[in-house]
Parts: sequence; C-alpha cells; structure tokens
Amino acid sequence: MYNNVVSKEHQEFVKAHKLRKGSIIITQIALLVLFFALWEIAAHYKWIDPFIMSQPSRVLKTIINLTKDGSIFTHTGITVSETIIGFLSGTILGTIIAILLWWSEFIAKVLDPYLVVLNALPKTALGPIILVWIGGTVSSIIVMALLISVIVTILNVYLAFESCDEDKVKLLRTLGASKLQILTKVVLPSSIPAIISVLKINVGLSLVGVIVGEFLVSRAGLGYLIIYGGQVFKMDLVMTSVLILAVAAALMYLSVAWFEKKLNKMR
Repeated sequence: MYNNVVSKEHQEFVKAHKLRKGSIIITQIALLVLFFALWEIAAHYKWIDPFIMSQPSRVLKTIINLTKDGSIFTHTGITVSETIIGFLSGTILGTIIAILLWWSEFIAKVLDPYLVVLNALPKTALGPIILVWIGGTVSSIIVMALLISVIVTILNVYLAFESCDEDKVKLLRTLGASKLQILTKVVLPSSIPAIISVLKINVGLSLVGVIVGEFLVSRAGLGYLIIYGGQVFKMDLVMTSVLILAVAAALMYLSVAWFEKKLNKMR
C-alpha cells in the first residue's frame, strides 16, 4: 500500500515536471514568434525604417536566395569550422597551461600578473597585429578565436584545480600517490563541471574571435557577409547573416550541453 502511494506521487511529480518543461519551451517559442511578428508589423507600418532595420519577410527572401545559389551553406560552414577549430584549440591549450600552473607553484606565481593583464586586455585590439604577423589567411582568424578563449580557459580551469578538495589531496599524498596520480584521480575528475562551463563560455568567445577575424581579413564567412552587406547598404543581408549567426551559436551551445549530459550519465 505504501509502495503504491509512493509510485503515484512519483508519477504525479514526473507529470508536473514534464508539464513545466513543456510550458517553458512553449513560452520560449511564443516569445520568439512575438518578436518576429512585432518586427514585421513595425516595419510594415513604418514605425521603424525597413531599409535600415530590414524585416522578417525580407530576411526570409534573402535566405531563400542564398540557399538557391548555395552560398548560405558555404559562408556558414566556413564560420562554424573556424569557430570549432579555434574553440577546441583554445580549450585544449588553456587546459594544458592550467595543468602546468597547478603542477608548478613557481610558474604559477611568475605568470600570474601576466595572465591578469592579458585577461583585461581587449583581444580584438590585437587583430591588426595578428594580421601583420600571420597574414590575411584563415590561420589569423583561428588565432583570434584561440586568443580570446585561451586566457579564460587558463584562469577558470586553474581556479577549479586550486579549489579541489584539499582533504582528498592530502589523503592521496599520505598514501604515497605521485603528483600525476593526484591530478588524474582527484583534481581532473573534480574539475570536470568547471571545464564544461568553460566549454560553454568558449563557444561564444571563439565565435566572437572568428567574426572579428572575418571582419578584418576574410573573403568568406558570416562576418564577411555582415561587412559586405554594410558596405553596399544591403541591410537585409546583414540582418540575415546576424540571424544565421545566432542560430549557429545556439546549435553549438546545445551541442556542448548535449555533451555535458552524456558525460554526466557516464560518471
């Protein structure tokens, strides 16, 4: 009898959870539809200048035209691939450097002021310098994405390493564990949530770096389309590129969230 009551309560809890989750999704979709509807109405009745602000119907026509000639896939693919390379490179390199800082307190103290300065420095200001050093190639765009994400990765992952449970570390040391064993058995596993959080942050940061790089040197990509559209006053192309960019960013973020769920199930 007690088991039946618990089972019924559990079913009601699951039902309420699904209902709440469904309500959230429906509200999110409704807000998005409302935004585009208001945008269309405002442009139609000239509350805003449709030439400057464009409107959803014109954006849709632009997407159809870009799809017909295949350029939408080319430009989106280039931006996404550059972002993924810069994102992975920045995350991996930043994590390796964070491990080095954790491994050597001397190196950590030496590099601390430099990391603080680099974190405060606007990375976009380095764009022209990178362009001169590397040249107007895809490599310079990827380096921009890497630079923007690597410092954030170093600081956050190193902080997670330093915040590891000191009692567990002391216990392993007492049992004669090496520094490598402490790193692999305690420090890294306990820092996985922080590393996942860094991944989510780096998706956006890497995309910013790629777009800035494409503004400066690219002849293809969503950043190039935005600059080109602004130069020739094709604001429909600009708004279309921005919306595609938003969708690409959302999908990459959801991919990291999906990876996080899979990782949590495996732990």
